[in-house]
Parts: sequence; C-alpha cells; structure tokens
Amino acid sequence: MIRLYTSCIAALALATTAQAADWRGLDPAQTLVIETSKGVIMVEMQPTLAPKAVERIKLLAREGVYDGLLFHRVIANFVDQTGNPNNKDGGVSKHPDLPPEFTFRLKAGDPHAIVRRTSDAVEGFVGSTPFIGVQDLLDTNPLGRRATGAYCPGVAGMGRQEAVTTANSEVFFMRDASRRLDGDYTVWGRVVKGLDVVRAMAVGEPPAEPDKMIRVRLAVDLPPVERPKVEVLDERGAAFKVLVDKTRAAKGADFTVCDIEIPTR
Repeated sequence: MIRLYTSCIAALALATTAQAADWRGLDPAQTLVIETSKGVIMVEMQPTLAPKAVERIKLLAREGVYDGLLFHRVIANFVDQTGNPNNKDGGVSKHPDLPPEFTFRLKAGDPHAIVRRTSDAVEGFVGSTPFIGVQDLLDTNPLGRRATGAYCPGVAGMGRQEAVTTANSEVFFMRDASRRLDGDYTVWGRVVKGLDVVRAMAVGEPPAEPDKMIRVRLAVDLPPVERPKVEVLDERGAAFKVLVDKTRAAKGADFTVCDIEIPTR
C-alpha cells in the first residue's frame, strides 16, 4: 500500500500543476467504455502491443457479446476476469482462438517513453500501457526493440486456457501488479479511468453475487455528445518526466515502471 500511496500523491500533485500541453486526448477508436454494475471503466487499447487482440475486442464489443457478462472470477489483490459467454472459465465466442501476442517490436519512431534503464533492459510506456524491453541498439535494428507488456495495476490482458493459443474472448483487469504474468499473457491496453471500479468488484471464484459488464462500447461508436471527455498526462511531455523523477526519488532502488500511475482529467 505504501507504493501505491506514494505514486498516487505524486500523480495528484502533477495533475494540479501540469499545463495544457502536457495532456493528450484519448483516441476514440482505441478507447473501450465499459459500463459495469459498479461504475464505468475506460481502457486505452494498444494495438502496437497486440493488434489481433485489440481487433477481436472491438469485434466482440460491436457484436454485443460482452453486454451483460459477469465478472466470474475475481481474486483480491490480483485480477478481475470476465468476457466468457458462458460466464465461467472455458467459454469462447463463435470466432477462432487467437495466437499469442506476448511480445512485440517497438521501433525507434513509435511514440513511447523510457522511464528506467538497466544494463540489459528498459522499462517504459506505449501510451498509458507499461512495457519492458531488451536493451538493444534500437536505432540500428530494423526490427525494433523486442518488448512485452508489463502487468502493472490496471493493465488489461487476454485470458486463455493452458495452451498459449487459446485466447478468444476472455479478458482480465489487474487489481494490482503481478509481474509473473509478463510474457505469458497478451497485454492489450490499460485502464485509464475506473481502477477504483476494478478494485470494487465482488471477490470470489465465482463471487456469491457477481458484478457484470452492463454495456461495452467503443468510444468512437458513441454519439459525439456521449463520448467521454478524458485526457491523460502525455507520457512524452515535461510534466510526465517530472512525475517519473519524483516517483523514482521516492522509491529509490526499488523503483519500477509499475510505480507510475498516469494521471487523468
């Protein structure tokens, strides 16, 4: 709790002092709006990390598959799981299973921010989604830096069965960090608004009285007057750098990418 508290204080302080240029709007075509029984969750999707998973989630949202589905497996301090049409593990949509997208290639020209470097790795953000990557020669490698999403609080992943090729419709949202999932489950975005909602879901496997996704829509498909007007602190801006520096100073040698909670307004 100390780590989360320190991060929140730093984020709130930056939110009150950041200038207009330090903020960026969300792309409505990459923003998922989930109305739940506990409130609204907004996810900034990242096709750079997982294009097939993002494409599938958009398809299922537009088909209405997610509407009314339960959070059928919720574990305290870990994860909220939903998205199976049968409301339990093992359910799938009518569409074929997806291949794993555990790693991706981040090219030098792709918008991103590095917040930590070690002798053999880097940590940073693509949009609001955290990643870890190898410390290679990014500017001279035509393939780009090999990287994987980092399972920090709020990160959204694709559920699956034992086989890595069985992701289909199930999704999950991290209540807290669990880095053991890195490189083993596809990361497709991060909650930018509603992490408190994620953490408020009824716990259980299954919960005695499960919460549900009432409606799931892409922001771009909503009438303009109904689209959420949310901005996030730009990970490439000066205010974000100040946030990183303050958090690093507070955490010292224990600092990781998961200590950065990106402010919204």
